[in-house]
Amino acid sequence: MSELSHRQKSILEAATRVIARRGVRGLRVEELSAEAGVSTALLYYHFGDRANLLRRTLEFISDRADRYTGEGVSADADPCAALERTLLLELQDDPDVRENSTAWGELRASAVFEPELQDQLRTSTEQWVRDIAELVERTRACSATPAASHPADTAERLTALVEGLSERWLSGSITLERARHLLRDAIAAEVGETLHTG
Repeated sequence: MSELSHRQKSILEAATRVIARRGVRGLRVEELSAEAGVSTALLYYHFGDRANLLRRTLEFISDRADRYTGEGVSADADPCAALERTLLLELQDDPDVRENSTAWGELRASAVFEPELQDQLRTSTEQWVRDIAELVERTRACSATPAASHPADTAERLTALVEGLSERWLSGSITLERARHLLRDAIAAEVGETLHTG
């Protein structure tokens, strides 16, 4: 995402909060203006129209997730631990993570009815899958266990599982601990490693 001004960042943070609370269909420019503390004219000045605002909010959410999942995962880290840590950081009881995951789910669900969101959502998802596939490949490179499937297929399954577990956790269907436990087991099954707990 291009460099944001302080005002644009504030508006995108407010848009993420409103989408997390009300969904994409519930996003009203007047409510967003009040949430961000700006005029509707300023919203249109910075983002042009609702479709562009939604696209930029999706980029903002993806960038924010990249920041918190990249915390503490260095390029020279143990690949298996890095894979586990990166995915588990999507399931943490942190206000930004909860908000991000809720808004992402709302945007994903709305893309069914708003085709203009589909390309941006597909691009963000593909990048996430590529990032996880790289970690899967690094994990398998130092494993004696032969790979059961292509790293991209493994990454696709793991990222889809994270989204599903996140939705169940956020909706109260399962506990955070249960979601993290299931994810750890799935990672171990996919990469054939006994993972580090953390």
